[in-house]
Amino acid sequence: MDGDGIARGCDTVEGRNPVSELLRTQRKVERILAAKGLDPTGRRIVDRARGMGICVEHVDRRRLDKLSRTGAHQGIIALVEQFRYAEGHEVIIEGARAVGQDPLVVVLDRVSDPHNLGAVIRTAHCCGAHGVIIPKRNAAGVTPAAVKAAAGAAGYMPVAQVTNTARALEQMKDMGLWIAGADVDGEIMYKADLKGPIALVAGSEGKGLSRLVREKCDFLVSVPMKGVLSSLNVSVATGVLLYEVLRQREYQ
Repeated sequence: MDGDGIARGCDTVEGRNPVSELLRTQRKVERILAAKGLDPTGRRIVDRARGMGICVEHVDRRRLDKLSRTGAHQGIIALVEQFRYAEGHEVIIEGARAVGQDPLVVVLDRVSDPHNLGAVIRTAHCCGAHGVIIPKRNAAGVTPAAVKAAAGAAGYMPVAQVTNTARALEQMKDMGLWIAGADVDGEIMYKADLKGPIALVAGSEGKGLSRLVREKCDFLVSVPMKGVLSSLNVSVATGVLLYEVLRQREYQ
């Protein structure tokens, strides 16, 4: 057990919607901790879990407050097996082609906020992306906070870790993908060709794309901006660009 009383090898999924979506996935649920006196919505989630043979333990809400890693458990915390990363970006790309689709992957270059990572995972899933690629070091991983921000999408969206992002981009090029970097100096997204096999690369919250990663991009693309602000939050910008990819692929 760790200092929070959570068994080693377990993660937490917190909140009603994330736990409800968790129950739809293949991720193993060890047990669910539920506050006493849940409202009807919470009780439906608990009843559903019990119907699946999952152990449900009713506990004092103060215990949930102590165990919570996000601060927003809404009376329900699921203890689950640790998140399993995809075996590699190659597997994600080959999986897309196996079902006859042009690969679309999102590559995050040193994004450090787990909430941004979770939001990107969620939008990537909604836009039909095949996977998200993140660095093993100096970046946010799929933590409980990221899982909560993903609102269930972490159970469906493959996420792979790479040791060297620039080298991974070179390998993706060799596999036939175009590398599109999100950058304020890039071509406006409405003018860029975002069809075909693409890796969309977004940089860190403060500095954007690193020099080496930027150099590996085939072209840069930007979101049109009005007003006095010069940039968007990384998860928002990535989401806008992903929806432009979706539009060009399916609605032109």
